[in-house]
Amino acid sequence: MTRLFLCLLMLCAVPATAPAQAQAPRLDKLKVDVKRIEVDGQRMYEVDASGSVLAPPASVWKTLTTYERMSEFVPDLTSCRVLSRNGNEVIIEQQGMARFLFMNHPIHLVVRALESPPSAIDIALISGDMRHYESRWNLYPVPETGGTRIVFSSRLMPGFYVPGMLGTTMIRGDIERMMAAVLTRIDSQYADKSS
Repeated sequence: MTRLFLCLLMLCAVPATAPAQAQAPRLDKLKVDVKRIEVDGQRMYEVDASGSVLAPPASVWKTLTTYERMSEFVPDLTSCRVLSRNGNEVIIEQQGMARFLFMNHPIHLVVRALESPPSAIDIALISGDMRHYESRWNLYPVPETGGTRIVFSSRLMPGFYVPGMLGTTMIRGDIERMMAAVLTRIDSQYADKSS
């Protein structure tokens, strides 16, 4: 359904480097919860996901705020460009394709990212092919490992048909794949720099 949801959710980029097996994050610590909720009479999806990486918060921050490189690794994202940057506010345009079963739906979005270095990024829809989209990335240092716990939360409502009963399962699968890719890419980038 929504590789583009991943684009919105990600708002991060890293080089396409294969991770070393020994440096791969422990994905058994990846947690994803997706529920269908009702807010002001409208049904939407609420996402909570988290995982940990070996990379320190500064490395994670750099990766998550390099928006222009997202299309290098996010499936179905054809372009991602920064339209403007004013202090901690970044306006980003994304184009891609949402896929559901045998249907393809082109997607165009403009979002606002408000950065609170070095620990949070709030993202909100300005315009595009969603009725509602808001998300937040939080970064928490993990003193025991020197790494980072990454927490992602979101509320979203597509601007196109999503089957109610299957939507939660589809979004959960997409978020799990997206988070696993983010964790792996961040740690592989950090491993490359520290070797």
